Amino acid sequence: MPKFAANLTLLFTEYPLTDRFDAARRAGFGGVELLIPYDTPAPELARALRDSGLSMVLINTPAPDWAAGDRGLAALPGREAAFRDSFELSLDYAAHLSPDHIHIMAGLASGAEAHATYLRNLSWATTRAPQQSLTIEPINSIDMPGFFLNDFDQAADILDQFKAPNLSLQFDAYHAHRITGDMPATWARHRHRTRHIQIAGTEGRHEPTGGAIDYPTFFALLDAQGYTGHVSAEYLPAAKTEDGLGWLWPYSAPAMP
Repeated sequence: MPKFAANLTLLFTEYPLTDRFDAARRAGFGGVELLIPYDTPAPELARALRDSGLSMVLINTPAPDWAAGDRGLAALPGREAAFRDSFELSLDYAAHLSPDHIHIMAGLASGAEAHATYLRNLSWATTRAPQQSLTIEPINSIDMPGFFLNDFDQAADILDQFKAPNLSLQFDAYHAHRITGDMPATWARHRHRTRHIQIAGTEGRHEPTGGAIDYPTFFALLDAQGYTGHVSAEYLPAAKTEDGLGWLWPYSAPAMP
């Protein structure tokens, strides 16, 4: 049975952030992830995480001004110093939260200079934090126009070039469907590079039910293939989060209050 985690940036938003940890525990999740945790002091998040008994699966590197359109810094020419500062902030939070992975956000960029910048920053980051698992994630250009890393083969070429033991693929099934139209085939090509999986329904990026992706079959396949990482629910609840968790119940019963 896959180990399921809840993305607390998107799920349980009915509650203050530090209360979402316990809400995830009660719902039956075993881990959590946060996209951008940096508006809340790390000790507060660490306390909520510890009290919930959950593990932190993943955090992103900062996007300094998300509201203004920032989507990370790693591929932005001329922003290398800012990227390094942002990565150091990620490591500060990681010291408190002990995430399994840090996702290095590429940002909005294109072209050869952006590619070279991305490679230099990845090289620096993998050397700076050799014991920390780092991930890169292709994100579809419909939901996030202009994102530098927008293709799985592009990500594979980068990973195969680096062969860094602490750098791997973050496989978002929703993005795989949007990018390729064939999530199962994309998984078959790239599963050996993957350390972390995220899921969402293909219709509206809501609960992982119905739609073009047969998630029960995918989960069974992960078991059969011996996948040992987490599968994170990173979707926009159609209504109240708890009302849409029926997909989780066959795999993880809700915990006692």
